[in-house]
Amino acid sequence: MEETLKQLAYQIVEQISRVVKKEAKKNFYKLGKTIGIGADGSPTSYIDKVAEDVALAILEKSAVKANLLSEEKGFVDFGGTSVFVLDPVDGTRNAYRGIPFYSVSLAIGTSKISDIEYGIVKNIPTGDVFTAEKHQGAFLNNTRIRVCEMPSAEMLSSISLGKNYTLRAGTLSKKGNIRSFGSASLEMCMVALSALDFYFVGRDILRVVDIAAATLIVREAGGVVKTITGENLDMDFDLVGRTSVLAGCSEKLIRDLLLKA
Repeated sequence: MEETLKQLAYQIVEQISRVVKKEAKKNFYKLGKTIGIGADGSPTSYIDKVAEDVALAILEKSAVKANLLSEEKGFVDFGGTSVFVLDPVDGTRNAYRGIPFYSVSLAIGTSKISDIEYGIVKNIPTGDVFTAEKHQGAFLNNTRIRVCEMPSAEMLSSISLGKNYTLRAGTLSKKGNIRSFGSASLEMCMVALSALDFYFVGRDILRVVDIAAATLIVREAGGVVKTITGENLDMDFDLVGRTSVLAGCSEKLIRDLLLKA
């Protein structure tokens, strides 16, 4: 991966983080205001637009050319060969409700998750930065991280419930202890860190912008990311596709969970 592309990605992530934190202090009660409709047809919140505008401004002025696929704007051609897959604020609801667990997520690839070369996920409230480069490992704040060697005797997991409840989710929720945090990218990074044994979303609801960077981070930490049908997760760079996710520390754990669910 070209160093200039990584530096550009890091610049975007850091600037978005600064702007979002500033807005959270100055305009907290505006963060969740709906101001339009995004390229995927979902409502655009004030904070999503502010964050995405940061990336657009940087890429427009950059001598290093990279295209953008982002939650609100969709695909923007800046004349590059690489694509920055960006979720400006993953966990928007957390952000505007004051829950300190939301991120900016950026991956660099060309056309699909399996060709992603580099990924960054930054927890905006805490400042923690997860990174991974293909075949080079995964890191938290520049310290190498790994998934757990084996699940805890009482597994700790994050499972999507509520309106996204499925029978499989209900079955898995009876095993061990459950957390549900509201930011897919960070929850997957918790698997990479071995803070969680697995992360489960049983419906096809997640977009490539939500999980592109985190998928690389989990895999580079030695983990496994599949769909609930047991296939290796891969997605094209567009806003049309939706997927389920089962991320865990090993193939065996994934197989066991799919058999029991």
